[in-house]
Amino acid sequence: MKYLLLVLVVGVVLAVMSARRRSAVDGRTPRGAARPRRGGAPQAEPMLACAHCGVHLPREDAVQDAGGRAYCGPAHRLAGPR
Repeated sequence: MKYLLLVLVVGVVLAVMSARRRSAVDGRTPRGAARPRRGGAPQAEPMLACAHCGVHLPREDAVQDAGGRAYCGPAHRLAGPR
């Protein structure tokens, strides 16, 4: 009876370890583990087109001239619009 109980305990321990390893590989969290909360969908950044070359870039990265036109960098701002 002792050996049967020992085999049962070892089997349960191995099953738990296997399940944790499998969930770590799959990217899932094991039961009872805290899941990270998501604050919702990410917000889209407004994009602007460079007045010189037409490449699109985020408004935060754009260089603007006195007229409010957006450029991808200072060299294109100095070159002006096409």
